[in-house]
Amino acid sequence: MIEKLIAKIKKTNAPIVVGLDPMLSYVPDQIVKKSFAEYGETLEGAADAIWQFNKEIVDATCDLIPAVKPQIAMYEQFGIEGLKAFKKTVDYCHEKDLVVIGDIKRGDIGSTSAAYAAGHLGKVQVGSQVFRGFDEDFVTVNPYLGTDGVKPFVDICKEEKKGLFILVKTSNPSSGEFQDRLIDGKPLYEHVAEKVAAWGEELMGEDYSYIGAVVGATYPEIGKALRKVMPKSFILVPGYGAQGGRGKDLTHYFNEDGLGAIVNSSRGIIAAYKQEAYAKFGAEHFADASRQAVLDMIDDISSALR
Repeated sequence: MIEKLIAKIKKTNAPIVVGLDPMLSYVPDQIVKKSFAEYGETLEGAADAIWQFNKEIVDATCDLIPAVKPQIAMYEQFGIEGLKAFKKTVDYCHEKDLVVIGDIKRGDIGSTSAAYAAGHLGKVQVGSQVFRGFDEDFVTVNPYLGTDGVKPFVDICKEEKKGLFILVKTSNPSSGEFQDRLIDGKPLYEHVAEKVAAWGEELMGEDYSYIGAVVGATYPEIGKALRKVMPKSFILVPGYGAQGGRGKDLTHYFNEDGLGAIVNSSRGIIAAYKQEAYAKFGAEHFADASRQAVLDMIDDISSALR
């Protein structure tokens, strides 16, 4: 799957991923009212609203981007109905030939991680039948439990030719409470990056590993250092836009070949119509605002990389 992601990035000239992280407050009133009219003010109504919202954004942007990243918590808050909307979103994005990065941040003991990996990346045996659960192409993984928690995902990736993005240095302000702690003279995030590079050697594509890393856009100097620690790992970069990251901050996340990183923007794109810069589109044309935000993001990053 890493080869498809790279091919899509080259085709679109857009090393970006749209984070489909829909809060109900992001969804324009006309969509919410229509869903509530059909299903009532229920979990099913809320889930339908975010599904309809997602669909319009995907329709408006799918020709511009290589990948999407739905954050599962935004769907889980609506219970089973929300998870159905998550699955519908994954399937629809696949219909549009987009690479889907499931932002699930799982990581547990071996047998539990194996179940998570099967449910999100692999398949499950039910009697004589075999089914795929959520069927994303990549997922995010929390490595805090060590190799026991990561290896089941690596094993599934080998079997399915799918990939991982492992949390190394996250973009949130308090990430340093643990991630920056010095151990044997190096911050914890650097030790994790070394493990990511080692795990990645087990599962190489042509030029890059199927095992990537998450490194926040809000720490460009750290990103520069970690790029050297993980030269063959793709870096998923959250924190662009709403969290302060800009194209000029991100050049060191990329390798000299112009590849090696993919930058995420979530509410900066899906809720663009709420921003002053895109207010002219209005709520009625929210998807057009999202498309323009994608074009602006592509231009910002491309200009920085030139």
